[in-house]
Amino acid sequence: MPSFNYDFPYASKKLPVFASNVVASSQHLAATAGLRMMAKGGNAVDAAIASAIAITVVEPTMNGIGSDAFCILWDGTKLVGMNASGHSPELMTPDKYEGQAKIADTGWGCVSTPGAVSLWMALHARYGKLPFADLFEPAIKYAHDGFRVSYMVARQWDAAIARLKGQDDWVKAFLPHGRAPLPGEVWKFPDQAKTLTKIAESKGEAFYRGEIAEAMDKHAKTTGGALRRNDLESHKADWVDPIGLTYRGTTLHEIPPNGQGIAACMALGILENFEVAGRDPDSAEMAHLRIEAMKLAFADIWRYVADPRFMEVTPAQMLDKHYLKGRAKLIDPKKAQDFGPGVPKDGGTIYLGTADESGMMVSLIQSNYTGFGSGIVVPGTGIALHNRASGFVTTKGHPNQVGPKKRPFHTIIPAFITKDGKPVATFGLMGGAMQPQGHMQVFSRIVDYGQNPQAAIDAPRWRVHELDKTVWLEEHTPADTADGLEARGHKVTRTQWPSFAFGSSQIIWRYPDGVPYLGASESRRDGAAVGF
Repeated sequence: MPSFNYDFPYASKKLPVFASNVVASSQHLAATAGLRMMAKGGNAVDAAIASAIAITVVEPTMNGIGSDAFCILWDGTKLVGMNASGHSPELMTPDKYEGQAKIADTGWGCVSTPGAVSLWMALHARYGKLPFADLFEPAIKYAHDGFRVSYMVARQWDAAIARLKGQDDWVKAFLPHGRAPLPGEVWKFPDQAKTLTKIAESKGEAFYRGEIAEAMDKHAKTTGGALRRNDLESHKADWVDPIGLTYRGTTLHEIPPNGQGIAACMALGILENFEVAGRDPDSAEMAHLRIEAMKLAFADIWRYVADPRFMEVTPAQMLDKHYLKGRAKLIDPKKAQDFGPGVPKDGGTIYLGTADESGMMVSLIQSNYTGFGSGIVVPGTGIALHNRASGFVTTKGHPNQVGPKKRPFHTIIPAFITKDGKPVATFGLMGGAMQPQGHMQVFSRIVDYGQNPQAAIDAPRWRVHELDKTVWLEEHTPADTADGLEARGHKVTRTQWPSFAFGSSQIIWRYPDGVPYLGASESRRDGAAVGF
C-alpha cells in the first residue's frame, strides 16, 4: 500500500450530532475521554474535567497542565461561574519591567500562577460523581502509551518553533527529535503521565502544596523566575456570578473581568441599536456594523478591564444599555473609523462543552495563551507554564499595570446562552483576541438570522486584528463583502486556509423541550462533537 499525504484539496462539511449526552471539543480524543466518563455513570462535570485533562496531552500546542482555566455551568437549577486564573507572583513587581514597552511572551517574566488544576479540583469537589482519579485515566494512557498527533495540532506544533526555538526547556521537552511530530506520528510523553498520576492520586494537592509545587519553585529559583511555592499554596479558584446582556430576547453570559468576555456583550449591545433583519448576514454592510461595534467594545476593554479590584469602572457600567446606545451613535454605516474609549457612568486556547441527560451543562476553556505558553517547561514534569502575565501592561497607573498578586487581563472566555432564565447552550470560541469577536459573530448569526449552530460556526469570519490593526478575512469570505469593506475604508488582509487566526468554536444546544441536544463542532480544527 503506498503512503499517503495529508493534503486536503476538497471541501468537507461537518454535520451536527444529536444525543442525550454530548461532549464537544477541539480535539477528538479529548472529546471521547469525556464521553467515556459519562458512559461510566459520570455527569457533565466529570466529562468536562476528563476532557480538560486529556486535552493537555493530546493538544499541548494550545494548553497544558500549566494552564489557566474558566468555566460557566448550568448545574440543573442555576448558572454559576468559576475563575481559576492565577495571580501574578509576589515577586513580580513593576520595577522589574521598567523601560519595557510591553511584556515579552516568552521566559519567566510572563509566567503567573497556573490555575487549571485548581479548576479541576474545585469543580469535582462540588459536582463530581466519579472518583477524581478516574477522570485522569484517558490522559495518563495517552501520555504513557502514546497517540497519533492530529493534523491541525501538528501544524500548530511546527508553527510554534519560530517563537520558542530559543527556550531550551521547551526544545528538550517538545522537540526531542529536533522537529515537531508529523500528522499521524505517535507522540509519547511519560513525564506528563507521571505528573498527572501524582495530581490524580493527591486530588491536586501535589500540584499546589506537594512535590510538583516544590519542583516548580526550585526551577524558578535556579533559572531566574519569580514563581514561588507560596504563590502556588495561596492560589485558589473563585466561584463567580456570570455577567450577561440580553440581545433581542436572548442572553449571552460571560465570566466577569479580569476576562475580555464583556467585550462580546458590549458589541452586541451596540449592534442592537441597528435594524439588521432582512439584511444579508454575509454582506459587507452587516460585517461593517459588527466590526465597528467590536472596535468600540475593544477600545473600552483595553482601557478599563483588569483585575476587578483595580478597575475604575464596573462591568454594570460598561454594559449599561444607555451607554452602549451612545456608543452606537458613533458608527457611520458607510465609513470605517478609529475609536477611543468612552467614559462609562454609574448606572493559541482550547474550548470544550459537555451536557448530560439530567440537564447539567458545562462550558469550559483552558489555555496556555500563546501556543505552548512561555516556553518554560519544568524538567521531569511535562508542565509547560502559560504566559498569561504578558496580558499585563507596563503603563504606569493603568488598572492592568503589572504588579504582584494581581490577575492579568485575560483573553479566554467561556460563554453560555439562556432565554427567559432557562439554559439554551454551552458556547465558546477560542483564539486570543478573536474570542469576543467570534462570540458576537456566531451569536448574531443564530439570533438575528436563525442559522443553526453548525452553520453559524462554519460561516466566514472576520477579525479586527490586534497587531496590524487591519481587518483579517477568511479565505471563503465572499469577494463582494471584502470589496465592500475596503470601499468603506477598512484596511483588509485576506488570509489563506489553514489559518489559526479565526478561532475554534464548539456549541451544545438544548432544545426547549429538553434533551437530546444538538452538538456542533468547529470545522477549522480536528475536534468533534460526540454523544450517545
